[in-house]
Amino acid sequence: MAPTGSTMLALGTVAPAFRLPDATGRLVASDDVAGSPALLVMFISNHCPYVRHVADEIVRLAVEYQARGVAVIAIGSNDVVAHPEDGPARMAEVAAAMGATFPYLYDETQDVARAYRAACTPDFFLFDADRRLAYRGRLDDARPGNDMPVTGRDLRAALDAVLAGAPVPEPQLPSLGCNIKWKPGSEPDYFIVH
Repeated sequence: MAPTGSTMLALGTVAPAFRLPDATGRLVASDDVAGSPALLVMFISNHCPYVRHVADEIVRLAVEYQARGVAVIAIGSNDVVAHPEDGPARMAEVAAAMGATFPYLYDETQDVARAYRAACTPDFFLFDADRRLAYRGRLDDARPGNDMPVTGRDLRAALDAVLAGAPVPEPQLPSLGCNIKWKPGSEPDYFIVH
């Protein structure tokens, strides 16, 4: 299957609120990180080769920017009936294996993915201190098999700009990855398989 690209949610969009459980059932809400200078929301999945390809860099980036006050959240929204490997138990294992320093939340209803207009994994959404969307799209230009180094360049530049109160560099390019696995008959109207 060809990779799916980000929908490129409109810049300036207010961060949709969420209240989701992690794999242990502990609820994490967007309000829990209200005082942070930026919020990074990442849609990922356990089995996606695109996510696996960049997982180490996602963790490195999270550690670095959490130390600077950025709130980092990962969300799994795949249909776990069709893809049980993306369920909460496996999410806990994957988070531990990655050394994740951020909550990895389970979006069972897929409502949060819809609210963010998420389309693929990984898909990145960076909001400023006012929770306005400043960046959406890719981590960098590395993909499985393209021999580009995984650096996090695009997302790091966006994070640095937001923390400095500066405009995010253009162009902002869509992420590419596995499509979110929607429950049968529930594909959002914005979702188009490429």
